[in-house]
Amino acid sequence: MITHVVLFKLKDPSPESMEKARAALAGLPGKVPVLRHFEVGVDVIRSKRSYDLALLARFDSLETLQAYQVHPKHQEVAKYIKEVSDSIIVVDYES
Repeated sequence: MITHVVLFKLKDPSPESMEKARAALAGLPGKVPVLRHFEVGVDVIRSKRSYDLALLARFDSLETLQAYQVHPKHQEVAKYIKEVSDSIIVVDYES
């Protein structure tokens, strides 16, 4: 099992902007069949070191993670998220 964790710091951290980005990410399940588990959430602490959004996805293998990365629906959302983000960090690990 591969776990994919992504944190996003948005250029505009207003509630409206965060909800729009969260909704874009949350629309991926059901559209990308290799997803085994998917969560997205908005940070509730809002400290200086906090990121605004978190995504947690699980895949059966590295191959299915790679299939997700190139899937057209993921590419569409990723393009939007890159445009509205100041910083994106990722960790992928095997369990």
